[in-house]
Amino acid sequence: MKEMTVISGKGGTGKTSIVASFSALAKNKVLADCDVDAADLHLVVGARIRHREPFRGGKKARIIPERCNGCGECHRLCRFGAVDPLVGAGGNKENIFVIDPIACEGCGVCAHFCPVEAIEFKDVVNGEWFISDTRHGPMVHAKLGIAEGNSGKLVSVVRSQARGIALKQGLDIVLIDGPPGIGCPVIASVTGTDLVLAVTEPTLSALHDLERVRQLANHFNIKTVACVNKCDLNPQMTLHIEEHCREAGVEVVGRIPYDRAVTDAQIRQTSVVEYSDGLISKEIVRMWEHIAHLLGLRASQAAHIVEATRTPNSGR
Repeated sequence: MKEMTVISGKGGTGKTSIVASFSALAKNKVLADCDVDAADLHLVVGARIRHREPFRGGKKARIIPERCNGCGECHRLCRFGAVDPLVGAGGNKENIFVIDPIACEGCGVCAHFCPVEAIEFKDVVNGEWFISDTRHGPMVHAKLGIAEGNSGKLVSVVRSQARGIALKQGLDIVLIDGPPGIGCPVIASVTGTDLVLAVTEPTLSALHDLERVRQLANHFNIKTVACVNKCDLNPQMTLHIEEHCREAGVEVVGRIPYDRAVTDAQIRQTSVVEYSDGLISKEIVRMWEHIAHLLGLRASQAAHIVEATRTPNSGR
């Protein structure tokens, strides 16, 4: 079983659109949307949830008012400013303290040092994860709650579930739609994968972002290849990015032109290779065939498009 993660240095570069197209081209795969803060792959591949579970990735502290003696030790020890006094609310006590659940980082210091054990420290639900059926096979995805943390842990859950499905069903590849940037959820998305595809655009800031994700993948000794999306919008910058990649030892496996067919396909909740057989689709097919070769997948697993899914607008 192989795992490939598609990432980018910033949001909006087109990585989800590329993963959606790969999902239509690859055989024997399971999809994993690890952009748990803003998952959207399910919108394009027709996901139908068949299993869902709450995600408990952290703990929160809560003061039990009737036990609090107003000593203020929790307020003194909290480094996140999450404990505040309710002045005058303690009756015969000096104060009663409360904990702001948004500011609380779940470190547990207050509960550990409370002299009267007036603070409970329990698991909290941070989000949900799902197993869905799509028109291209099984998919695991998730939704992190608003202002919740531990996105890296949730990414690990998504990947673990996707690997389990691949092993159980004898699938050959896990296609991972990673989050943007270089933070904790990205690290959780790329560690241990066989290949990273970094998607960039022909701008100077995108080149900077590409170098950051390249260094991240290099730190974990993961082979990295690159794709320049909307490459024809700035041909000179595209050449500059390709030269930079050559110097860094990163192969550029795709040069995808700008095409309104991508937006039209998204409006119809489908991938561009299913919607159009134009130049952009041909380039994505060629890129997937090359990536399949790099991953050592059988030739029969490359370039798999069901013509019946095409719309009447295909061929543009």
